Amino acid sequence: MEKIDRLFDIIQKLRSEEGCAWDQKQTPETMWKCLAEEVYELQEGIAKQDLPNICEELGDVLFQLLFIIDIFQKKNSFSFSDVVDNIAKKMIRRHPHVYENARISTEKELNRQWDAIKFQEKEGSGQKRISVLDAVPKGMPSLIRALKVSKCVVKEGFDWDNIHEVLDTVKDEINEFEAALKSGNQNEISMEFGDILFTLVNVARVAKFHPETALARSTAKFEGRFRLMETKLKEDGVKLKDLSRNQKDSFWNRAKQSYER
Repeated sequence: MEKIDRLFDIIQKLRSEEGCAWDQKQTPETMWKCLAEEVYELQEGIAKQDLPNICEELGDVLFQLLFIIDIFQKKNSFSFSDVVDNIAKKMIRRHPHVYENARISTEKELNRQWDAIKFQEKEGSGQKRISVLDAVPKGMPSLIRALKVSKCVVKEGFDWDNIHEVLDTVKDEINEFEAALKSGNQNEISMEFGDILFTLVNVARVAKFHPETALARSTAKFEGRFRLMETKLKEDGVKLKDLSRNQKDSFWNRAKQSYER
């Protein structure tokens, strides 16, 4: 707790009259944007498996969280202790198989228990749900929200029987996208492309990996290869835009071979 208190001291100093003008004017709304940026930087570090960067970005995320908490503390809305107590009670309440005598034998039973407890919590707080999808936040990034929506409907029994059926749906969606391209209707083209992405999210779900993590790793891989190619182009004194298609492919293939994940 001493180290947490040290961070709170720094935040309070920054927000004081003798502190920083930028920090003084921040609100929960503005700081949420900062927090979101830091979370994505943490995700990048995890995708690259860069341990020093992960450690640094975890610190940045923690600082942003404490900054937001301090704003609410100053308004006497709630305290840091309230936040800690609430999450501690929630985690204990949602793990009766660990802290009580509930019996769980499969992951499916575990998920069912978790959802039942969450439902009881929402009902107890007076939050009535019309649809199972009401639990999915609207502000989530689209890829993550697509996965969340999919998981919600799957729990209600709405799913493909196996991954091959999902892959067949992907092929159907690609065919529909190609047809939309021929039509030239931009709205239809965009919608059909979204259908492809949504179905691919379900491929990831059924294959048991997170689509956001997979995309982050692939993007990091592409970026690493492209940077290697840029270095080689500079060494040879040539510009990418001046090369033929075959020459570009040659540089790219060499970068792919040299790149270490």
